[in-house]
Amino acid sequence: MKLPHGFRAVLRGSLRARLVALALLPLVAVLPLLVGILVGWGGAYYDRLLNYKVRSDLSVANGYFERVKEGVGARVQGLAESESIARLLGQSRGLEALAGLLREKARGAGLDFLIVVGTDGRVRAAGAGPLAGSPYGDWRVVQAALAGQPRTAIDIFPPERLAAISPPLRERAVTTLLPTPNAAPTTRTQETRGMVIHAAAPLVEADGRPAGALVGGLMLNGNLPFVDRINEIVYAEGSLPLDSHGTATLFLDDVRIATNVRLFEGGRAIGTRVSRAVREQVLERGTTWLDRAFVVKDWYVSAYQPVEDSQGQRVGMLYVGFLEAPFQRFKRLALAIVILLFAATIAVASVVSWRWARSIFVPVERMELTMRRIEEGEAGARVGGVRGEDELAALARHFDLLLDQLEEQTRALKRWGEELDAKVAERTRALEEANRTLRDAQSQLVKSEKLAAIGQLTAGVAHEINNPIAVIQGNVDVLDEVLGAAAAPVRGEIRLVREQIHRIRLIVAKLLQFARPGDYAGYLEAVDVGQLIQDSLVLVGHQMRRGNVAVEQDVAPGLSVNANRNELQQVLINLMVNALQAMPEGGTLRLAAAASADAGRPGVRIAVADSGPGLPADRAQLFAPFFTRKAGGTGLGLWICQSLVERYGGSIAAEDAPGGGAAFAVWLPREPLGSATD
Repeated sequence: MKLPHGFRAVLRGSLRARLVALALLPLVAVLPLLVGILVGWGGAYYDRLLNYKVRSDLSVANGYFERVKEGVGARVQGLAESESIARLLGQSRGLEALAGLLREKARGAGLDFLIVVGTDGRVRAAGAGPLAGSPYGDWRVVQAALAGQPRTAIDIFPPERLAAISPPLRERAVTTLLPTPNAAPTTRTQETRGMVIHAAAPLVEADGRPAGALVGGLMLNGNLPFVDRINEIVYAEGSLPLDSHGTATLFLDDVRIATNVRLFEGGRAIGTRVSRAVREQVLERGTTWLDRAFVVKDWYVSAYQPVEDSQGQRVGMLYVGFLEAPFQRFKRLALAIVILLFAATIAVASVVSWRWARSIFVPVERMELTMRRIEEGEAGARVGGVRGEDELAALARHFDLLLDQLEEQTRALKRWGEELDAKVAERTRALEEANRTLRDAQSQLVKSEKLAAIGQLTAGVAHEINNPIAVIQGNVDVLDEVLGAAAAPVRGEIRLVREQIHRIRLIVAKLLQFARPGDYAGYLEAVDVGQLIQDSLVLVGHQMRRGNVAVEQDVAPGLSVNANRNELQQVLINLMVNALQAMPEGGTLRLAAAASADAGRPGVRIAVADSGPGLPADRAQLFAPFFTRKAGGTGLGLWICQSLVERYGGSIAAEDAPGGGAAFAVWLPREPLGSATD
């Protein structure tokens, strides 16, 4: 059995609750079992007892029903053997007198009709009808009597036969069908047939010759004394306990034609119908119903048995039953009393177990409280003296001893820990200093190796470029001297060639400068930042036009820095070209410049931003030499820019632009570091 989560939490958190639960577990486990047995087996046995009771009631009712049938047959047979009827049978003119005698005898015998049928099966005389000469020999009971054997049976008379016998009988048989819950669907509105106890006995004349048969009958439709008498016999006053009451009913097919079951309005339930389930079992399958059933408006412990006619056909039912509700209330009350008794037992046992368990859990609670105080920082907390000599008292004393030992060991460990922390801190500082020195050395070594590689590369490049440049320069000078005045038409082109040769020499000089920065002595001048930005835009204008790029500027006027104009322009052009390459489908190039101070030093902040995809995830490597994400790139552009800016004591940083894209910010002091002594 799985316990609720809250109850399991209580058991886990309380020793007292666990001890009490252990003591009560057998009772708690037995209670559902006993209740289940009581509800299951006891309820089923109780229902079987009720079924035995109603079966016995049905046997009594059926016995009375059979006695009534036998009584009708006995009365008819007695009348058939009477001298008065035999005497009138022998008189040819005594039929009218015979009819009067039959009416008188029928009233005296409590029968609804008496008929004399001749040996030919036709009516000779009747108390009320049918007419003399009408056929009546088609009934099984009549055929048996004409054969010399008296017989009694139940027969169903159609309305026309009832009318021929006696119009009042036909009127008595008419029963209006009332809507009944759970009944089988039907289109009928009335029941007009009659259920008759039909008896016939042979007649003989005074000289012993067969004279036919005497037929008599008692119609059961609306025969309330009949069902009331059954009810009085089966359910005599005081025979049913608990204010229950019994009922009896006679059915024609599934319609109540005689009953003492009451309707809601208080009248008898004649015309109501039996439920479909009962009809199928009793009338269709021919078995007896012994179970609870819904009768008109209440549940009854019910018994139904089929009623068969003279041909063995099931034509109706005999019912007895008693109200189920009082017995169900008694059963529920008995079950509730048993449950309350068990609950009271468990409650008393819980109180006793709770108090008795105190001697067990008090030492444990004190130990638990001591541990909580120690956890809260009260190292001197102890259980103290515990009464008793049992295992728990010994455990409490041993617990205090362990706490004393633990406190002493804790002090020793704390002392050792402090000493160890001091040594670890000292060793950590030494390791950090060594690591920092090692990282600086590694960084410097890597930088030196890269610079050495670049130096070798640039030295070779410079040597290879300077030689053809010198040849070109010499040949241009020879051409200018040889042509003389004839060179006037191409004087401008010659000037451009010389300017480009000079520009190539400057580029080579810059390569050597980065290869041997210590040998560089640059030319510094006051550079107008706004004009420098405009000149740089002109140089990258063809790329902007090809890429459909718009330019936004926010440049404060009057900004200047003391630097090498060509180097600073190289930085700006490199950043602009990178921004344009990040926007191949077009976009916006944003340029800004403003005065900015850093660590108290006045300077200028220049920002170049684009609306492209933004910075890559590995942005930390952007300024590393030879790092590039562009096909065919060298990876030196941003590294050279950083080197140039840092040479002047400035800084360059990459960041995400507001609204998307990448932004590179360059900060330069107005006066570079060391300018006062240069």
